[in-house]
Amino acid sequence: MKVTAKAPANIAFIKYWGRKDEKLRLPVNDSISMNLSEIYTLTTVEFLPNLKSDEIEIVGEKISEEGKARIIAHLERIRQLAKIKTFAKVKTKNNFPKGTGLASSASGFAALTLAGTLAGGLKLSLKQLSILARQGSGSACRSIPDGFVEWKAGNSSETSYAYSLYPPEWWDIRDIIAIVGETSKKVSSSEGHVLAESSPFYQPRILGMKKKLQDLKRTLKIKDFEKFGEIVEAEAINMHAVMMTSQPPLFYWLPKTVEIILKVGDWREVGIPVYFTIDAGPNVHLICLKKDEKEIVKRLKKLKIKKIIVNQPTKGARIISKHLF
Repeated sequence: MKVTAKAPANIAFIKYWGRKDEKLRLPVNDSISMNLSEIYTLTTVEFLPNLKSDEIEIVGEKISEEGKARIIAHLERIRQLAKIKTFAKVKTKNNFPKGTGLASSASGFAALTLAGTLAGGLKLSLKQLSILARQGSGSACRSIPDGFVEWKAGNSSETSYAYSLYPPEWWDIRDIIAIVGETSKKVSSSEGHVLAESSPFYQPRILGMKKKLQDLKRTLKIKDFEKFGEIVEAEAINMHAVMMTSQPPLFYWLPKTVEIILKVGDWREVGIPVYFTIDAGPNVHLICLKKDEKEIVKRLKKLKIKKIIVNQPTKGARIISKHLF
């Protein structure tokens, strides 16, 4: 059976950086994210008896050997669950640049998990899908459920999964992405996670995580945007401080990244409630209320930003009828 899935990228408000189990991709701490409406992956999977090996294509991109190996390893997990040995044809397409800190592996492995399991004859629960997606890419587990999502770190594969805190319509906020770099980063997130513990700021970060999670969940529940934004912004700075002080240090920001960070502070001073967050890359996510969206986009354009993507909260991975092959 041929199946196509669409899965969104997500932006983490409380992030994870560092793992306690590399093989299972178990994070050190819980995290909270929002699925993004306008950046996503489409993936079509079909298991075909005539294939001698897995056939994998990423539309418009040359797939690396490492990337191919990760996808094949994930297909093998699906085959083991489905008790089949048939090879698969996989065609996948991102509508945004990968390797730039926009969670392309999250949307990619979430889409592959949903399409692959159904194509293999499996019908898994959301929890089971999330657990499986996590093994392909940690943050992929957050792209399975809808809307605002919490990923429980857990202490085993079965206890580390993501679930929906609130549906997309819970809070009509915006995530405006300022694309300032579209080239793939030199050090991947997977490599970066391994370096996290070498930072002197890593342990203090983990020690403060429980309270930070509680505070953010409270602001999300009561929709206190100012406090929410303050926590989200401080969390992004905290994570990048760990990155920049690891051995070797990781510098994902570009000059334009810093320019936008400084401008966000200026805009708040003139009464525009907007906050930034940044994942493992140079691109800046500006978090704002719906009413301020147009004003922020206008101001970003004045900064000569290459590309601006306006997202709202959205559903997680789902099946679509239009196939890629």
